[in-house]
Amino acid sequence: MSDASRLKSTVFVGGLENSVNEKLLADAFLPFGEIVDVTIPKPELPSSTDPHRGFGYVEFEVVADAKEAIDNMHQSELFGRVIKVAAAKPQKESNEGLSSKTAIWETEGWIAKHAINEEDRQAALQVENNGTLTEDPMRSLEESDVAGPRPQT
Repeated sequence: MSDASRLKSTVFVGGLENSVNEKLLADAFLPFGEIVDVTIPKPELPSSTDPHRGFGYVEFEVVADAKEAIDNMHQSELFGRVIKVAAAKPQKESNEGLSSKTAIWETEGWIAKHAINEEDRQAALQVENNGTLTEDPMRSLEESDVAGPRPQT
């Protein structure tokens, strides 16, 4: 089974009560079709006392069974808690989003969007070579004692 079809046949189940385990989750979704795999992620912190992170994934053999499970189990009650059931989304890469270990400005897309234009590059080179810009647009404002544009004479 390809990754794309596996993803389409996998449902996300959120809002799980702490006593729910993989067997109980599989039993709750068994009426909708053949289940390939059930996963309930454990907490990331080893010091956590919770048995899981409050959500899980159920992978069905057939995509239609996954859709049927979503239609029938979304907003239903499981062990006293209302659960959210939706199609699973692909897992983000470790270099995407807030958990990224890479600075945003080191990514290709950011560099392309925020690249320095030629005018800024020339000004930077001029400062680097001469130590100062030849024409400072703010210099004329230093002598001014009135804010705003200069009157036309």
